[in-house]
Amino acid sequence: MKSLYYTLFFVIFGSRYLFAICQNAPSPRREQASTLVDTRLYFFGGNTLPTFNSNEVWYLDLSSSFNISTPSWHSNVVMPVGYNLGTSCLSPIDNSTVFLIGGRTWIANTRNFSYTSSVYQFNSKVSQWTTPTINNFNSSFTSRNEIQAVIDNYGKIFIFGGSDYINPTITPNYTSQSALTYVRYTATLLPNGLIVYIGGSSGSSTSVRVNNISQIQVFGTKLYAWSTKPISGSTIAPRRYHSAVLTQDGNIIIYGGSTHDSSGNIVYVYSDIAVLNTNSWVWTVPSVSGTSAPPLTQHSAALNKNYMILAFGATSTSILHTNNIYILDIQNYTWVTTFNIPTTNPANPTQSNGNSSTDHDSSNLYIGIGIEIIATPGTSKDDHIRETHISTIYTPRMPPPAKYELTPTYGVPVPGNNYHSS
Repeated sequence: MKSLYYTLFFVIFGSRYLFAICQNAPSPRREQASTLVDTRLYFFGGNTLPTFNSNEVWYLDLSSSFNISTPSWHSNVVMPVGYNLGTSCLSPIDNSTVFLIGGRTWIANTRNFSYTSSVYQFNSKVSQWTTPTINNFNSSFTSRNEIQAVIDNYGKIFIFGGSDYINPTITPNYTSQSALTYVRYTATLLPNGLIVYIGGSSGSSTSVRVNNISQIQVFGTKLYAWSTKPISGSTIAPRRYHSAVLTQDGNIIIYGGSTHDSSGNIVYVYSDIAVLNTNSWVWTVPSVSGTSAPPLTQHSAALNKNYMILAFGATSTSILHTNNIYILDIQNYTWVTTFNIPTTNPANPTQSNGNSSTDHDSSNLYIGIGIEIIATPGTSKDDHIRETHISTIYTPRMPPPAKYELTPTYGVPVPGNNYHSS
């Protein structure tokens, strides 16, 4: 009888224990935001099965080695809203505050749209969400989604393009007065202050085209000027919803992406890797070894030391949500199954900065959100400010900076016809 009792106890208790372990992992998803904070790779929200939008926060622990079949997942405090198709970035002032910007916000785990704020702030040290006070907020940014933000070493956040998704029943409208209306692109900030926009779509809500990857638009954050970079080398197919990471030597590595039909449904998902040398502006396709990752789109990517980590996303027209991890060692372009703590730092992202948390008070963070920072030719100063949708966010106790790098140049032409690229 005792033997039967112990057997039943083991079966019941063991089953619960195994169930708990199996549950300590995020459900399959896509369209999430992600940010690397020290040795934690955070993932925010995402579209999950069955087509709900999660308010979950998960992080992958990169402080110890793991196999991709058993990644070190940890759940964190949930977000105030369900979230997808937005963007996030890490404050260089304290290297712990994450800003969640734009995107589609929902009553958690429902299909009910709920707009409450365009910016949320996450303190990763204490796992706390707050909504920052925004002064001089430009209402055109409300419900902006399908964007990617970059942040410079001074805490200024730059956002371009995007679409305005007012609620789930309204067709998204592309938000821009310029010829450079971009959505579903990647944005990468180089150490010299240039933002490189790769791929995505442009046009209007009635006429959408996939952007040519052999002609890349670049925005200079020092002179507030656009330029067009003609790219030579390998031919890379146009795509959207791909990922991009920046290496220390100035290369941008992109992975995956997809093409879509006129209704926005996935038609084809890419599984290729391409490397853009931003010194020579040349595309190359490296020779890759190992068991490759599947095609991925609407996924996340981050670079930690020599490892490019891919997570989640859709893999085909029928498999729209996954929760797998894939790792590419960019030292030799080999797909690996184990994340080992690197002993060197050959490919740390150059966006990382030298500002330590002891140098600044994080409560005095200034953020400038430049939404489509474009000056159209012949525009008056007042009209320029209105049309370029420049907004600023100030946290309490800090006045605007006395000098905002260089004053935006009025009358800067938009790349397009009769535009001389640099």
